[in-house]
Amino acid sequence: MAFDYAFPVDVMVKALKYQHRFALAGLFADVLVVPDGVDLIVPMPLHPRRLAERGFNQAVEIARPLARRAGVELMLEAVSRVRHTPSQAQLGRDERERNLRGAFVSARRLDGARVLVVDDVMTTGASLAAVAAVLKANGAARVENLVVARTPTPL
Repeated sequence: MAFDYAFPVDVMVKALKYQHRFALAGLFADVLVVPDGVDLIVPMPLHPRRLAERGFNQAVEIARPLARRAGVELMLEAVSRVRHTPSQAQLGRDERERNLRGAFVSARRLDGARVLVVDDVMTTGASLAAVAAVLKANGAARVENLVVARTPTPL
């Protein structure tokens, strides 16, 4: 994680996602550090409906320059989001986990791979945990997460 999801980063993330400010993806990639020993970078997938609505996947836009700079393979097809779910933004931890059951699949074997999942924002970690479970079920030896921002834990 590079930042707390608070001003001004929250405004920047929203500008990337909803105003197509793609230069911010490169800026975010510049501040993230890929850990040693990573074999693959996998961006958090969007459901095809959400991808069509938005026109792009912000996690891909962040992961692409990150992978290029680190010299690590970017694997866009490693995980797919097959179930369209309501936005996670207003859901609590338990609701998020229920919301994501069966949402992700992988048809790729990743035997022994050390995978880095990239996303823009982490709140409870439910999406990242669901993707990590799918990657591990398909043979990944290790899955780490790298996010631009994390929603601060309430006091």
